[in-house]
Amino acid sequence: MTTLFTGRVVNTVRIERIYSSTPERIWELWTTAAGIESWWSPDGFTTEVGELELRPGGALVHTMTATAPEQIEFMKAAGMPLSTESRKTFVEVDEPGRLSYSSLADFIPGVEPYEFLTMVEIQPGEQGVRVTMTVDEMHDEVWTQRLVAGRTNELDNLAKVIGEGAAG
Repeated sequence: MTTLFTGRVVNTVRIERIYSSTPERIWELWTTAAGIESWWSPDGFTTEVGELELRPGGALVHTMTATAPEQIEFMKAAGMPLSTESRKTFVEVDEPGRLSYSSLADFIPGVEPYEFLTMVEIQPGEQGVRVTMTVDEMHDEVWTQRLVAGRTNELDNLAKVIGEGAAG
């Protein structure tokens, strides 16, 4: 699948989960500072929201910090800081069914900053609430794999916060 965002054609990756929850609860966890801080970061990191303006064109600014020894070691070995501020700009906000935002990738050593898009669809169904996350691939396969692994882990963490299992 390809999408056109910020003037470039990119491939996308799709990740799906089904949660035993309500669309409203998942929306709340995805769109409030407390919700984001409870599950957003991959294992071994914490997230702190500094700014959240939930509207098209609004900003989400958060700081992700490596806290586990393995992640601290990885970040140091990669020449990256332990804490990274991330900036996202909301593109679409359609409560409680659809959310999209662009992320600024400005933290990768030796790579010019660029934006990539994430779309989240929240759909109720007979088996639970299906969450489909579609993300633009990053600048190379290694970073795309890291992005997918991180987002997959985050969706697993969302299941833990909801308090029930998730089926992928």
